[in-house]
Parts: sequence; C-alpha cells; structure tokens
Amino acid sequence: MDPIVVAAGSAVVSAMATEAWGRARSAVTGAWRRVRPDQADAVGTDLARVRDQVLEARRGGDEDTEQALIGNWRLRLQELVRENPAFHDELRRLVQDELLPVLPAGERSRVGAIFMSAKAEGHGRVYQAGRDQHITES
Repeated sequence: MDPIVVAAGSAVVSAMATEAWGRARSAVTGAWRRVRPDQADAVGTDLARVRDQVLEARRGGDEDTEQALIGNWRLRLQELVRENPAFHDELRRLVQDELLPVLPAGERSRVGAIFMSAKAEGHGRVYQAGRDQHITES
C-alpha cells in the first residue's frame, strides 16, 4: 500500500480523538468533495460515526478496533487514489498541512511517515535524512 495512503489512514483516525477534530473533519470532507462531491456528505457522517467508535475504543484500551478502523480508512483512501491518481498530491497535502499539525506529538509518531522530495541536476547533490545527518567530505 502506498505510504501516503498508510499515513493518511492513520492520521484521519488519530485526529478523531483530538480537540481539533472539527477542523480535521472539515479538511477530510473538503478533500473528498473535490474528488467525489456526491459522496462528501455521507463521508462526513461516516467520520462522525467512526469517531464515536475510536473514542470508545480508546476509553476501553481496544487497540484492535482502532487498528481495524485505520485499515478501513486506508482502503477507502487507496480506492480514491486508484480512481483518481491526482488525488495522491491532495492526500499528501491533507496529511502534511491539515492532519499532522493537529495531532499531539505522540500521535504524530503513530502516523509513521516522512515525506521528502528532491531533485538534483548536473553536478548537484541532494542530502536528505529523516533525522540526524552528518556529512564529512575528504
């Protein structure tokens, strides 16, 4: 499964348990509306229903239910990307700009994705790291 889809499914479900859920829900339904406008309202209703399940699972320490809900949203998002490849960039933006910023640090680490992109031409060099990087040249 595409890493962006994996991260997005985790981020959507994790955002459901935050104080900023209203903002995250609006961002998700807005993205959905751009790809499948006829389903956006139903997705908003589904998000509210699943949020109740996530909150109940967290109260009961039911990690299996939460993981199942994450898997469900990953499949839904994967279907959107498969049908509309341009949605991939929208999904990346949704995760980076809308969902990750509303998550507490512990939740961000559960999403588990780092997005990096680079392009070098000619004699250019690119150095990227997900954390510490030490470069020494002789």
